[in-house]
Amino acid sequence: MVFHLALAVGAPWAAAAPAARTGRAQSLIHVPVYGLLALAIVSAAGFPGLGWPRHSGWTALALQLALTLLHAASRKPIERQLWAPLGAVMTALALVVLSR
Repeated sequence: MVFHLALAVGAPWAAAAPAARTGRAQSLIHVPVYGLLALAIVSAAGFPGLGWPRHSGWTALALQLALTLLHAASRKPIERQLWAPLGAVMTALALVVLSR
């Protein structure tokens, strides 16, 4: 989320961005999407005050898994070497939270 926010405000990291051409507008779209995914997992972990339905956490996990698989199948080496392993760790952590 922070990476995409930095891209949106002009950080020169486009070469490391997941996706073929991540522009500022696309990065701005990613920020709230990743934020909602994070909130769904945090809510599933029992964070007080959120109380989202449990299935929202499972939906977030499924989307995170899909993103990870897309990164792993990418032609860009940076996606396979950086974003796929990072996504795998995030997916595993979300699974730990949801399997409690």
